[in-house]
Amino acid sequence: MTPLADRFGRVATDLRVSLTDRCNLRCEYCMPAEGLDWLPTEDVLSDDEVVRLVTIGVERLGIREVRFTGGEPLVRRGLVGIVARTHALGVETSLTTNGLGLARTAAALADAGLDRVNVSIDSIRPETFAAVTRRDRLRDVVEGLAAAQDAGLGPVKLNAVLLRGVNDGQAPELLRWAIEHGYQLRFIEQMPLDAQHGWSRAEMVTADEIQRLLEKEFVLEPAEEPRGSAPAELFTVDGGPATVGIIASVSRPFCGDCDRVRLTADGQVRNCLFAREESDLRAAMRSGASDEELAQRWVTAMAGKRAGHGIDDPTFLQPDRPMSAIGG
Repeated sequence: MTPLADRFGRVATDLRVSLTDRCNLRCEYCMPAEGLDWLPTEDVLSDDEVVRLVTIGVERLGIREVRFTGGEPLVRRGLVGIVARTHALGVETSLTTNGLGLARTAAALADAGLDRVNVSIDSIRPETFAAVTRRDRLRDVVEGLAAAQDAGLGPVKLNAVLLRGVNDGQAPELLRWAIEHGYQLRFIEQMPLDAQHGWSRAEMVTADEIQRLLEKEFVLEPAEEPRGSAPAELFTVDGGPATVGIIASVSRPFCGDCDRVRLTADGQVRNCLFAREESDLRAAMRSGASDEELAQRWVTAMAGKRAGHGIDDPTFLQPDRPMSAIGG
């Protein structure tokens, strides 16, 4: 087995697999109201191609955890089968989703071997949720969360992005609601991955601000558990056992501990969320490359990983692909 190591000593064991660039929400920090030009169907990896590359990652390159993302992975028709075949490889499997359709699929995903889910939810107020996502679908998300919990896909984790003047004042109520329902909430700094390239550091709600907003109503203390390569800084809430996470992707990057590698829906390896270069496995695979040749291409792609994402560098350029096309 050859590890996916870079020149800074980091080894990737966590694979994020985007199954589609399509999404049924239009979150304002991700894409325009009219949506995007989706990938042509023929460019997207087939179910068998996804499983083949995941298998190479697990059996030849040391991948130990696989998370399926999008776009919105629940719109991928072959999702349950892909999860089952990945689970059979003996790795931990998880899913990042907006929760639409989760009420219908949670039980099947659990039966297929999915271990847990992360669900995006930026507000529990219907009018705010609709304003952020441009869809009046909060009820569907709430029902999906309950179904995931009932199916044993826990701990169910929630991801929230705060937007200045939109939902930043709602952070405490979102945390209170999450605790009441037994979900684990994590706030994530807004990152420069929107399709419109309208991100502004000055407008971003920082991790320090998020903490101050929460401390208006809760007592937060650093959790004792080690952070390791996990991105969230964990805090106990009012003495515990409940916790809340804050992910300071921009203001306090954790690049030095990164153990992730990404595979896009069209078969491109990305060694960093903010990488501007990709390595094409799809073309090689469809041209008849062997598993060993594909593995070597993957190893080479990881070797060129930069020390950090470079957002603070004056020369930083936002990736051409938005988050919906890269995968979370």
